[in-house]
Parts: sequence; C-alpha cells; structure tokens
Amino acid sequence: MKSEHSKRAQDRAGQSAGGGRADPATEAFVTHRNLLFTVAYEMLGSAADAEDVLQETWLRWAGVDLGTVRDRRAYLVRITTRQALSRLRTLGRRKESYVGSWLPEPLLTSPDVAEDVELADSVSMAMLLVLETLTPTERAVFVLREVFDLGYDEIAEAVDKSPAAVRQIAHRARAHVAARRPRGTVSPAQTRDALDAFRRAIETGDLQDLLDILAPDVVFLGDGGGVKQAVLRPVVGADKVGRLLAAGLGRLPAGMSLLSAEVNGHPALIFRLDGAVDTVVAVHIDDGLVTGLYAVRNPEKLSHMQRETVLRR
Repeated sequence: MKSEHSKRAQDRAGQSAGGGRADPATEAFVTHRNLLFTVAYEMLGSAADAEDVLQETWLRWAGVDLGTVRDRRAYLVRITTRQALSRLRTLGRRKESYVGSWLPEPLLTSPDVAEDVELADSVSMAMLLVLETLTPTERAVFVLREVFDLGYDEIAEAVDKSPAAVRQIAHRARAHVAARRPRGTVSPAQTRDALDAFRRAIETGDLQDLLDILAPDVVFLGDGGGVKQAVLRPVVGADKVGRLLAAGLGRLPAGMSLLSAEVNGHPALIFRLDGAVDTVVAVHIDDGLVTGLYAVRNPEKLSHMQRETVLRR
C-alpha cells in the first residue's frame, strides 16, 4: 500500500495535469518515485518498509529549499538511501527474533522488469538473499554503484563516507557478492520450459517427475513468519526437497489453485486458496534445472501480490 504522503504527492501532480500547476517538489518526487522505491526495496528486501522510507523521504524533501539543489534526482536518492540505511539497521534487529527463515517480500512484477536483465537479477530472491550477507553500508554502496550506476562522489554523500572509502567498500562488496551470487543466467525459453516442467510435476505430485527437474544441490527455503506452517531451516538436496514437496502436495486442501507468474522479475508459482494468495514460490533455474525454491507464506509479506509493482533504474 502506498504511503499517504506519497499518494498525496501523486494526487497533487494529477491535479496539475488537469490544468493546475503542481509545485516543483511534488513533480520531482512523483517523477522519481518508482526509482526511489526500487532503491529502498533493494536495500531492505521489504516493500512495506520501502513504502515507509518513501514517506520519510517525502517529508524531508517537502522541506528542502529547491534553490539549493543542483540535481533533484541525486538529492532524492541521497535522502532515500539515508532513510533506508537507518531502517536497515532496525530490520537487522527484527530479523534476529524472526521465527524460521527470513525471505524478502515478493513483488508481482511486469514483463518489462524481466526484460531488463540487470534489474531482474538485482531484485531476484536469490540475489536479495546474497545482499542480506553484506553490512548495511556495503549493501547501500553495492546497490547504488552496481545496480543504479551512481558515481562514487554521489554515493559518498549518500552514505557519509569519503569517495576513497566508498571505492574500497564497493570493491569489497563486489568480491563478497561475486563469491555468493547465483550461477549464470539462462535464456527465457529455457526458463519457461523448466518452469512448465516443474509446474507439471507439482500438479501431478509425482516424486520422480520432481526429482527429474530438481538440481542435485537444490535449496528450499520457507517463510511463514511464525504465523503459517513452513520449514524452519533450509532443506538441501534433490531427494529431500522432492520428498518434502511430494508429501506437502498430498495434503493440499480443496480449493487450492496454482498459477504461474512473474515475481521479482523471475518465474514463480502462486498458490491461491479460495481465490486468496496463500503461498508464493519463487523459482531459481540454472541449466534447465531448479536450483532454488523460496516459499513465502507469511501473510504480512503477500500484500504486494495483488497488483504489479513498477520498478525502475
């Protein structure tokens, strides 16, 4: 759900389109809103917290003397980054007491996100989990440099470090991510074929069909947030994951339906119970096999599955 303040900003911009004149601060915020949301989301892995960051950004931006601002986009990104860094440290404490595995909040995304390979890679469940292993400052620097291609001077202002320090942090973060990032990309056709095969195996519940599409080192993570039943620890290996899926599919209630979708720029399966989203399973595919399954069941993390979220670089 959009913050009230950012919605008001958009409403005021809409009024300007009807003949009135929106103030420059509102126009700038609305113009860059999707970019700012993407920055905050990539830093936090939480759409709800990203929306809160946008609200805080708007409150601070509304009080800025625009006559002193040389680059409005850069200034807005700087405010957003600082607010996200503060929120990221709070989230870290919250995750320490989280029940079971913590997974990023899934977003229903439009096809244009998948077409931007770098953006899709950066918001994938697998990559967001890699970013979780960075320190807050490393994550901010990596996101701003590698995803949004900001200059070191701009990033330095956003994270309150010297440009030289930012270069060192960027180098360290790149090496850290490179050692842990998901394996190479596959073609869209390969991805579709693998997802179709996995979906057929899910629909039949046949163990051998599941084993045929799962990579030997496949990892299954579940996030129920202590509210819905989910595996509390990662399950690793085709045999263990296949048997877990086959057993779980045998217990699905009547009224459960299965749909394919684009989530975080990548293929996913959505389980709906009586029409409502029950579980989102993001699927990571390499070389025609499923290497990662990320099942989000925590109801608080499923609100952005009702409509597409626009992401921008």
